[in-house]
Amino acid sequence: ARGPRSKTRALLQPLQPLLLSWSASGDLGSLQAVESAGPPLPVHGERVFWGWYVNELLLKLLQRQDPHPALFETYAATLMHLAGEHAEAALRIFEKRLLAELGYGLHLPETLQAEQRYRYDPNLGVLPASTSGTSYAGASLIALEQETLDTPTVLADARHLLRQALKVQLAGKSLETPKLLRELRGRLAMAASPGGQEEERES
Repeated sequence: ARGPRSKTRALLQPLQPLLLSWSASGDLGSLQAVESAGPPLPVHGERVFWGWYVNELLLKLLQRQDPHPALFETYAATLMHLAGEHAEAALRIFEKRLLAELGYGLHLPETLQAEQRYRYDPNLGVLPASTSGTSYAGASLIALEQETLDTPTVLADARHLLRQALKVQLAGKSLETPKLLRELRGRLAMAASPGGQEEERES
């Protein structure tokens, strides 16, 4: 498929919707046909890493060849939103729905009070916050349950809480995409700093 004369090489690009057919024998499959299922998604820059992050979560947390049609619809919608202004909210909603699909959905009861603060225990769910430790605004948890993540505070709380919940499910598995993005940002910052290009050439 990657050969210079391959007819499918142009289609096999990141974040390109495809229709595929293949045959599998054991863990190794053979690609038989590829068709475009739509135009390439207009995702550029760091947003490409966000798409890779979504893919990596699926690969790390789902069983191979185990279908999840509802989750796939959420996945496709998330990728479509990556080019828009609500991309981060779409990522958080995807993470929330992924946890639910795995059977470890967040326990966010209807009795939450917007003005109170809470902590989250993966086994016990939402609990009143103590004077120390990480806590979340009740308004943020309500917004997460209703999937209305429209303020920086709500997004920050949702990101931290979902990161905590996903870490439990990853069970020690590391995610490579965030590491790559941090490395890229570091290199760009170095190149933009005075003398950064000379330092990079010397390293």
